Amino acid sequence: MSIRLGYQMPNFSYPGTVAELFPTVIRQAREAEAAGFDAAFVMDHFYQLPGIGKPDEPMLEAYSALSALAAATSRIQLSALVTGNTYRHPPMLAKTVTTLDVVSGGRAVLGIGAGWYELEHQQFGWEFGTFTDRFERLDEALQIIVPMLRGERPTFEGKWYHTENAMNEPRIRDDLPVMLGGSGEKKTFALAARFAQHLNIICNPADLPRKLEALDERCAEAGRDRSTLETSFLAFVMIDEDGDRAREQQRAHFRHLGVDLDALPDDERAAATTRQFVGTPDDVAADLQKRVLDPGVDGLIVNLVINGHEPGVVDLTGRTLRKLLG
Repeated sequence: MSIRLGYQMPNFSYPGTVAELFPTVIRQAREAEAAGFDAAFVMDHFYQLPGIGKPDEPMLEAYSALSALAAATSRIQLSALVTGNTYRHPPMLAKTVTTLDVVSGGRAVLGIGAGWYELEHQQFGWEFGTFTDRFERLDEALQIIVPMLRGERPTFEGKWYHTENAMNEPRIRDDLPVMLGGSGEKKTFALAARFAQHLNIICNPADLPRKLEALDERCAEAGRDRSTLETSFLAFVMIDEDGDRAREQQRAHFRHLGVDLDALPDDERAAATTRQFVGTPDDVAADLQKRVLDPGVDGLIVNLVINGHEPGVVDLTGRTLRKLLG
C-alpha cells in the first residue's frame, strides 16, 4: 500500500439536482484514477463541516458511497478520510471495510480517527464523551479491528468494547492497510506507530517539522522503524490556469462562509488560509513543495472544495502534483 497522492471529496454541494449528485462524484473518482491519483477519499460525516459549509448542506454516508465507487472504478484505492470511530461498533466497522475490500477487489484502506464533530453526535444520539474517552475508545477499537482484518478472531474485554471470538469472513487479503488521521503528537501519533501503515497529518504547514519530530519519537517508543510508516498531508487546493481566477475562487469560498477575506487583518487572513494552496499550477506546486514536501512529508492528499466537480480540474491537479512526487 502506498498513497503518495490522494484526492478527497469533502463537498457535495454541486450544481444540478440530487439525481445528478452521485454521477458527479463518479466522474471525479474516474478522473482521479486516470490522472494517476493513488486513492480517492470521502469524509465520514453526516453533516457538512463548519470550515466548508453549513451543516444542512449535502453529505453522503461514506461506506455506501465508497462501495458504489468500487463498481465505477478499477484501480484507485478507496477510503474514508477518516472514519469516525464513535459512529460504528468496532467489529461492524471491520466487517464494513472488509466488505468494501472484497467488492473493490482489494482496494480498500481503513482510514480512522477518534471523532470530533460534536453536533453530529448530539443530534444523532451518539455519546460524545471527553477527548480522553474518545481516544480510549479508539485504542480499544484498533485492538479489535486490526486483528479482524488479519483473519484473527479476537476476544476482547475493555472499558468501552467487548467481543467474543469475533469472526470476519470473507476476506480477500490479510493485509488491508490502516491509515490514522489527525494532529495529536501524543495520542494519534502513538496509535499510528502501533497500528497503522499510513499517517495523514492534519495541521498548519508551519507545524510539520515539529509533527514529524514527534512522530519519530512515538515510533522509537513503540520500537517501530519510522521508515515503515508512510505520511501525507491534507491540503485545500484552489487551482486554475488563470491564477487570478483561482484567487477569486478562494474569496468566493470565504464569502460562502460569511467571511470577507480582503477585509481581514493580515494576521487573521494568514491564519484562515494557511492550509490552502492557491493559484496557477506552478504556484500550487511550488507552495506545496516548499511548505509540505521539503519538511519531509511523503505525500499529499488534496481536496478541491470550490471546483473539483468541474470536468478537467482533477486531471489538472493530478498532472501538476505527480511531477512533485516522482
